[in-house]
Amino acid sequence: MSYQAEYIWIDGTKPTPIMRNKTKIIKDGEEPGIWGFDGSSTNQAPGSNSDCVLRPVYSCPDPIRGGANVLVLCEVLLTDFTPHPTNTRAACAAVAEKYSSQEPMFGIEQEYTFYQNGRPLGWPETGYPAPQGPYYCGTGGEKMVGREIVEAHTQACMDAGISIEGTNAEVMMAQWEFQIGILPPPAIGDQLWMARWLLMRVAEDYGVVVNWDAKPMPGDWNGAGAHTNFSTKAMREGYDAIIAGCEALGKEVEKHISNYGEGIEKRLTGAHETARYDVFSYGASDRGASIRIPWAVEKAKKGWIEDRRPNANCDPYIVSRLIVETVCEDAVGR
Repeated sequence: MSYQAEYIWIDGTKPTPIMRNKTKIIKDGEEPGIWGFDGSSTNQAPGSNSDCVLRPVYSCPDPIRGGANVLVLCEVLLTDFTPHPTNTRAACAAVAEKYSSQEPMFGIEQEYTFYQNGRPLGWPETGYPAPQGPYYCGTGGEKMVGREIVEAHTQACMDAGISIEGTNAEVMMAQWEFQIGILPPPAIGDQLWMARWLLMRVAEDYGVVVNWDAKPMPGDWNGAGAHTNFSTKAMREGYDAIIAGCEALGKEVEKHISNYGEGIEKRLTGAHETARYDVFSYGASDRGASIRIPWAVEKAKKGWIEDRRPNANCDPYIVSRLIVETVCEDAVGR
């Protein structure tokens, strides 16, 4: 007997990469190994030298096909087996190894918007739905569109063994969220990318598109983020490290903002539960701050922080690498 392995990777599309996939039939008893693809069709190579290499980095049961079939997330390499320029995982893994003694951990809250026929799912063909208010964690009737897709995606993640922690409807109609964690880098990126792929694949069966834009609809509508919860061993043990982490992030604002996803200036405006992209702040229970210290953390005087700035379309490998570099390097210097 043979089984199907769905090879999945991140391409070179700019400004925001997209996910690609293709199927390999593998003989029973064999593991998914090195494979390749045409990089000239994925914005990762010229036609005159188009071969790129796929190296498996994370695999899980395939909840779509079932049986012995698997999903295989891969990093992209050049043919000399060095990281491809679009491979952001390699740098993340190197930084994670460098600061492994500090035990960095992440949980990411992935927001997204369902679209159909060029509009948010369930919105009228012209005009707008009722204003924001009843949709966040809402229930009932025509306003909670897409729930059947959310339920199918959640079960798919659970069946795949992905560390999904929860889901909820978000503030704008057709906008939802799922949470992945708590995981170290680069595993947090591996599982978030896989959960993203599964969401798009499940939505495909419903004739719906997943929109990852940071500000999918202009005007008085919430944007979509990927709020990133982070801690080190020291932060989980004491409040001084919490404050030090916030202060460290405040010293590298531009480096983080410029790498937190396309369209961040449209989302981080100071309205709709955001801080402005060009102003840094932190505070307990403050969803209008750049970094929120959860109330439970302030009360316990230990725990984690939430970086509210990353976009829904961010690369979790880049975000987790930058946070570890900034906070953990500062801790080494103290």
